Amino acid sequence: MDGQPLEYAPAPESRSVVRLREAYDPFIDGEFAPAKSGEHLTTANPADEEPLAQVAVCGEADVDRAVAAARRAYDTVWRDLPGAERGKYLFRIARVLQERARETAVLETLDNGKPIKETRDFDVPMAAAHFFYHAGWADKLAYAGMGSDPRPVGVCAQVVPWNFPLLMLAWKIAPALAAGNTAVLKPAETTPLSALLFAEVCQEAGLPPGVVNIVPGDGETGRLLVSHPGADKVAFTGSTEVGRGIARTLAGTGKRLTLELGGKGANIVYDDAALDQAVEGVVNGVFFNQGHVCCAGSRLLVQESVAEEFLERLRARMALLRLGDPLDKNTDIGAVNSAAQLERIRALAETGRAEGAEAWSPPCPLPERGHWFPPTVFTGVTQAHRVAREEIFGPVLSVLTFRTPEEAVAKANNTPYGLSAGVWTEKGSRMLWTAERLRAGVVWSNTFNRFDPASPFGGYKESGYGREGGRHGLEAYLV
Repeated sequence: MDGQPLEYAPAPESRSVVRLREAYDPFIDGEFAPAKSGEHLTTANPADEEPLAQVAVCGEADVDRAVAAARRAYDTVWRDLPGAERGKYLFRIARVLQERARETAVLETLDNGKPIKETRDFDVPMAAAHFFYHAGWADKLAYAGMGSDPRPVGVCAQVVPWNFPLLMLAWKIAPALAAGNTAVLKPAETTPLSALLFAEVCQEAGLPPGVVNIVPGDGETGRLLVSHPGADKVAFTGSTEVGRGIARTLAGTGKRLTLELGGKGANIVYDDAALDQAVEGVVNGVFFNQGHVCCAGSRLLVQESVAEEFLERLRARMALLRLGDPLDKNTDIGAVNSAAQLERIRALAETGRAEGAEAWSPPCPLPERGHWFPPTVFTGVTQAHRVAREEIFGPVLSVLTFRTPEEAVAKANNTPYGLSAGVWTEKGSRMLWTAERLRAGVVWSNTFNRFDPASPFGGYKESGYGREGGRHGLEAYLV
């Protein structure tokens, strides 16, 4: 054995559980029908760049049809349906998602590039959990703390990103439906397939036509949807730049708006932390889903007295990460979602080197085809470096040090974002002192990237406004 680590045998998940269509149409008023625009885009597998399917691009006429269907369903069926009856539909959707979990996980991995163990163990189960959770609220809205007789907003226009396509769909559609609203959702241009599979789930659950509509397309489709005069509420998850544009578009219209945007989360490691536990949290915080996470802990703030030892342990752990075929159950880091995103990651990493930071990656052969970037850690980083200020949205960690808790908080808050943070310490008083001063919507204590449908999620500053999940997340969907 020569003291060498054992090699893992390949453990690929089968693609045969997915029934890919050659072409996908929008889902409007309970059925799939060709887009009036006649345009299509090709969605491809990021791991090998092989085309998966043709997907319709919805134009103005298609968005008009979808909004009209949602309005009709809202006025005639869904708004006045008793909460207990609405809840039954959400329970059915959750159960169908569980029944089709393997198929959905494989499809999400093919279309997105993330490892199968993440779609299988996180994305799909958590999506189902959100429908289960909100099904329970459907007949209890009078006890949510928003008045004794809260009413739905109306038709909700929803736009979701490519990093968690199905999960972000669940975060938006589940509370909207539980509150008595109807929805028109636009999936991301590069990852539309799980949303269109979800349309099949709605059919299987017997959801009344028009309650949920899916309009795939490009950025113009999204613009048409969020600016549509027939929409009463807009929910958007994506980049800060696009979020700003949506806010400008809706200013003065009276429409409700929630934005969940970018982040540059700080992971603070104090000298009394359990270092191996913290290493696992840091690795999960920035390399989960290839770093395609808005709340990623992409800035490590480690106390100076333990920085050298911590970085040694971190590098040793990173050397064990397996990059490769996303359908292999042993894979830790999959493919970057698109060529455009890979180029952005490469450009910012190169800027970090040019500005004097030192980059390190473990030995990591990259596949010849597809979009790949190795897990990378930058040391010698200052707060002036772009890698410490800008959201990279990739498997790149920037390391800064601090001496005092006050310095840690000051550096953590020195960002235009305010979505997430993590704190690692064995002292409860230090944990609470730090969390109280961090300007972040979510602060994790001795863990990272833990989510629960009952817990609200959202940010401050350029990370957006509004909350999704929990009782707080229902508020945007009720009047």
